[in-house]
Amino acid sequence: MPVAGPPLFLVPPGELAGDVITLSGAEGHHAAAVRRLRPGERADVGDGAGTIAECAVLSVTRDSVLLSVRSVREVPAPQPVITVVQALPKGDRGELAVELMTEVGVDAVVPWAAQRCVVRWQGDRGERSLVKWRATAREAAKQSRRAWLPEVASLASLADVAKRVSAAARAVVLEADAESALSRLPLPAHGEIVLVAGPEGGITPAERRALADAGAVEARLGPTVLRTSTAGAAAAAVLLSRTARW
Repeated sequence: MPVAGPPLFLVPPGELAGDVITLSGAEGHHAAAVRRLRPGERADVGDGAGTIAECAVLSVTRDSVLLSVRSVREVPAPQPVITVVQALPKGDRGELAVELMTEVGVDAVVPWAAQRCVVRWQGDRGERSLVKWRATAREAAKQSRRAWLPEVASLASLADVAKRVSAAARAVVLEADAESALSRLPLPAHGEIVLVAGPEGGITPAERRALADAGAVEARLGPTVLRTSTAGAAAAAVLLSRTARW
């Protein structure tokens, strides 16, 4: 097998209890037709909630794969929890942001309708966009072989974001002109760290005051200015490199 390990497939929680697992539907098609698994090959199956079954392929049909469970392991929920409040980017850059953050290790993504966002999630469009973000997170979690699926929350208002900031162990608003460097901020070992990545046009003064009043501090990533779709992943990487998670 490649150094990265066997492929990972996902099933709903509760379906890893038996000695045999059947991958069917979209996962079965992916395993049989896309990954082209063959009898005897290794494959892992996770429930997205910390349980991983290490398996061997027993048989393959056109759209399903039968797996024998060799062992089951439990992966503890990571600490501290990294949440990124992501202002809505334009076009498909939202899915890019979710993909990058999932691969880096972000635990939750909160889409935020900031005042200067060009994109608006309204009605059916908003529902479709949220479905795309969640599907992107699922596929990126499989690709990066994560035991825990990241949460992609419903669209948040400023009041929702301020409430999450207030409850966090540490909350940081990414600002290019901030005095403090993100790499030097004291970090908690446990609890939730919330990162706020604003829109391309920046967070308004009113939004900055509201987040500061809720307990957030401002910090910069470095001397360059990143797009909103890449800032969250870069900032999360900076924080994760300073925890026991990396």
